[in-house]
Amino acid sequence: MRPPLVRPGVDPARRRLLGALLGVPVLAAGGLSGCGGEAESPTPDGPVELSVFWYGGTRRAEATERALRLYSARNPQVTFRVTWQGQGGYYERLATQAGGGNAPDLFQIDDSMLGDYAQRGILLDLGGYVDDGRINLNTLPTGLIDYGKIDDRVYGVAAAQTHPAVVFNRDLLDRLGVAAPTTSMTWADYLSWAAGVTRAGRGRVAGSMDPSGDHRALWLWLRGLGTRFYQGRQLGFGSAALLDWFEFWERARSQRATPAAALVDRADGGEPARQLVVSGHTAASFAWSHQFPELQRYSRDELALVGFPGPRAAQWDRASMYWAGFRGTRHPQVVADVVDFLTGSVEVGRLLGTERGLPASLTVRQAVVQTLDDPLAEQVAALGEALHQQVGPAPAPPPRGHNEVRALLTEAARSIRAGRSGARAATTQFMARAQAALAR
Repeated sequence: MRPPLVRPGVDPARRRLLGALLGVPVLAAGGLSGCGGEAESPTPDGPVELSVFWYGGTRRAEATERALRLYSARNPQVTFRVTWQGQGGYYERLATQAGGGNAPDLFQIDDSMLGDYAQRGILLDLGGYVDDGRINLNTLPTGLIDYGKIDDRVYGVAAAQTHPAVVFNRDLLDRLGVAAPTTSMTWADYLSWAAGVTRAGRGRVAGSMDPSGDHRALWLWLRGLGTRFYQGRQLGFGSAALLDWFEFWERARSQRATPAAALVDRADGGEPARQLVVSGHTAASFAWSHQFPELQRYSRDELALVGFPGPRAAQWDRASMYWAGFRGTRHPQVVADVVDFLTGSVEVGRLLGTERGLPASLTVRQAVVQTLDDPLAEQVAALGEALHQQVGPAPAPPPRGHNEVRALLTEAARSIRAGRSGARAATTQFMARAQAALAR
């Protein structure tokens, strides 16, 4: 646990706003229209401390704490008690806090948990604050706003934007004399490219990571076919589409385009340090674009990135993570004001940089990108710009049960790779178990 972050100073406009929020003895019962019934507790003039929780490394923590200090400097009556940790165990800790009714006032959450927490009544409905302008989303891409809504209510505001990316070893390809992959090449062309890398390397390195158990890759494959991953709280695709997916990667394995099953299993969790492109076992891995600088730190060779295979319209404006509030917070309006500050201020955007991804606000993004002096961050920004006008509409965030569906997909793919079951049997079992998980 970190001590409260406090700094002197004041921003007149924001102090007037916070003075209004904190100085009004009580809001009318029922709170703001569209805010899920949360009402501000009677709060006298005086200090307010908000608890804030997020996952990430030291760089993220330092940048976020600087931003929160800036807020306190401009609004001295508001301080923060911050807690942060690595991603491992984060949601277990958050679930324990939420189950006890003492979740942090403001916390970081990603799309895998947004629907679950919203449907369990844990998240603060921010829609009323968006409607009355206290949270300004006017400069965010429409899809990025929509991907934070559950049942048309805003429960998460994008902290940053990311894109699914293929990260490849540029130096290795140069040594092998193989051309780099390209954004939006067809999946069939990608498989051929990966098999060609394996041949050029005489089997010493495989062309690509096997993403058959990666829900992110399957989702984009399905969207490229005009199919949904979810339809409400059910799967949006049938057995035939999933069987095609599994059989596609069986062909990849038969052509030695992907490495041994044990290596794939080791990297399946998505942790950057375990990705096969940085361990030298493959020429390419699948990752989030905002992870690219971290992946590069693990590799001596020069890495580069391109968009996923498949049509660009299969992608959508996707939050790397959201800021969300606790429905039980005593200070919902202050939480909303902090969310707006963290996501809508150019000055804050420059403090936070691109560690979480590209700034969600296009205005903030433009200002931040203009000042980038890190070639890795510049590549991430260039990919985002290349895809910006070509992505498709955002789906609804995943429903409750999504994490179990992800685990079941990984399990099915591992079973096929290890030869414990055939693709058809694994597909049948996955469909039944996944539908059951979503129905609970």
